[in-house]
Amino acid sequence: MDQSREQFATRLGFILAAVGSAVGLGNIWRFAYVTGESGGAAFLLIYVLCIFLVGLPVLLAEFSVGRRGQSDVVGSFNNISPGKPWVLGGILGVLTSFLILSFYGVIAGWVLYYLFAYISGSAVAVPAEGYGAFFETFIGGTTGPVFWQFLFMAFTIAIVFFGVKKGIELSNKVFMPLLALIVIILAGYSLTLSGASEGLAFLFSPDWGAFGDPSVYAAAIGQAFFTLSLGMGAMITYASYLPKDARLPSAAGTVVTFDTLFAIVAGIMIFPAVFSFASVEPNAGPGLIFIVLPEVFNQMGAGGTIFAIFFFFLVAIAALSSAISLLEVSVSYLMRQFNWNRRKATLTAGIVVTLFGIPSALSQGGPLSDFTIFGLPFLDLIDTVTDRFTLPLGGLIVALFVGWGWNKIDALRETGLTDSAVGTVWLWAIRIIAPLGILWILFINIQTTFFG
Repeated sequence: MDQSREQFATRLGFILAAVGSAVGLGNIWRFAYVTGESGGAAFLLIYVLCIFLVGLPVLLAEFSVGRRGQSDVVGSFNNISPGKPWVLGGILGVLTSFLILSFYGVIAGWVLYYLFAYISGSAVAVPAEGYGAFFETFIGGTTGPVFWQFLFMAFTIAIVFFGVKKGIELSNKVFMPLLALIVIILAGYSLTLSGASEGLAFLFSPDWGAFGDPSVYAAAIGQAFFTLSLGMGAMITYASYLPKDARLPSAAGTVVTFDTLFAIVAGIMIFPAVFSFASVEPNAGPGLIFIVLPEVFNQMGAGGTIFAIFFFFLVAIAALSSAISLLEVSVSYLMRQFNWNRRKATLTAGIVVTLFGIPSALSQGGPLSDFTIFGLPFLDLIDTVTDRFTLPLGGLIVALFVGWGWNKIDALRETGLTDSAVGTVWLWAIRIIAPLGILWILFINIQTTFFG
């Protein structure tokens, strides 16, 4: 094990960094449109259930692997179980985080563009052909999407470049309180709008018929894995920077609680605003953030521009806090595997993932939009592969490893739950509930993807 490995300066710093990894585009951009497409409150209830039955046990398992392994995600599996095939879970984590960051940086670049457009005033007046055309013109360009992707990735690389304490921990100590403040202010403002009651009903009054739809459950577990950064090596990597006396169960519970609360408050922020205007549909898909909400902001009057600036600033910070954790997975791996220093590893990983993201940036109406694989544009392909397959598969490997491949006493001792009934429940969840739930979702995803 790496005795000179960096560590978080404080337990709070680790928790804020882990919350920062979890609270990202998944809580705002993705949570909003998935909730809208999946029926609102029914999805929300199933999502919360999945978070605590599957997400929390797997998160605690990832924390345990990282803290015990004291290395990058591949090295941690090797340190705990040398020479065993479980290391494939670590390799998959590095691959998944790399793939996600390649398109994550593209979408986050869109957010930066919208933030700049509202600050500069170019998005304030309604474009001649509407906000749909405004969005499509931008993402269909040759240089614009790539420039803003590069700018976002430059911010990400710069923070990771400075290391765990001065980069990751320090930035999240600023980002997380700021995020909480902005989302609470915007949610409070949304509750004063005319459609607040309808928006809250959509979010909190379930359509019981949706509980019989398997796709809603698949969407809920997929969202849980995406938003908690599970199956991608990020939480294992962050936990490897923890000292041995850190309490893992309370840290995992805190991360899950704050992540879930943030997603719900983000829903309170978005859906009352959406329902305040008759022309807007809550199930507008990914375009909800970039097409529908700008129309909402425009109809708010003078306050709409201020709301928009704060909103896109919020989304940009949330995206940055998650992108940092995604890049750190590859950086940590390169530092151990090739004995590189942080600067070399960060620049190499950052540049390579940015270049790999260019096809995604140019695939949404741009020069590469006609280039498809299995009928999907490049960005959609990477999103589908990671969301439907590699994320749940990575989580499944962690659950099986901790539940069955790792010595039971060692696993419980690492969590500090050796003599606790909670430990028994957690072990049962990680051995039975989580694997069965993930396998079921993988089956549904395979069926949906390949057989319609």
